[in-house]
Amino acid sequence: MVGMALHITGDVGADELLSTDAFALLTGMLLDQQVAMETAFAGPEKIRERLGSIDPATIAAADPEEFVELFRRTPAVHRYPGSMAGRVQALAAAVRDDWGGDASAIWTQGDPTGPEVLRRLLALPGFGEQKAKIFLALLGKQCGLEAAGWREAAGAYGEDGSFRSVADITSPESLARVRATKQAAKAAAKAAKG
Repeated sequence: MVGMALHITGDVGADELLSTDAFALLTGMLLDQQVAMETAFAGPEKIRERLGSIDPATIAAADPEEFVELFRRTPAVHRYPGSMAGRVQALAAAVRDDWGGDASAIWTQGDPTGPEVLRRLLALPGFGEQKAKIFLALLGKQCGLEAAGWREAAGAYGEDGSFRSVADITSPESLARVRATKQAAKAAAKAAKG
């Protein structure tokens, strides 16, 4: 992948995998819910270590029950091993079947615009609007994506200096700023509910 070395997990091996393997990065984004960002994005390295591969075809073909067990091993890949293992396998099958096993084709094939990359991400299993926009911003801000209109398609996540998501994490300091922004947003939402 093109772009800078990612520094999301605090683990050199996990971050190197995210920086060099498009499917690993896509999987980390998929896992980024209901767990700390570092845990989510360290997940692909745990999968690779335990399965021996992060290849979409290998993951898609894995026995579903054995794949869930792989997620459950300590330290767990995710706090919801059953549902998230299934989502990772569904994502792997989509990348294998729809993108020839090449996750980066989602944002490179046919020189797509930012809105087209967003549309492609939204078509993936487990990617809703927010997750797709955050991933698009991550591609643009840190992975060298130059698709026309990516910032606009990513919405607020595409803004520089926003510290809203994983797309803005480049150091321990920026991770702390993203956490503070998220905590403030949660507090504001809770206060609004009364």
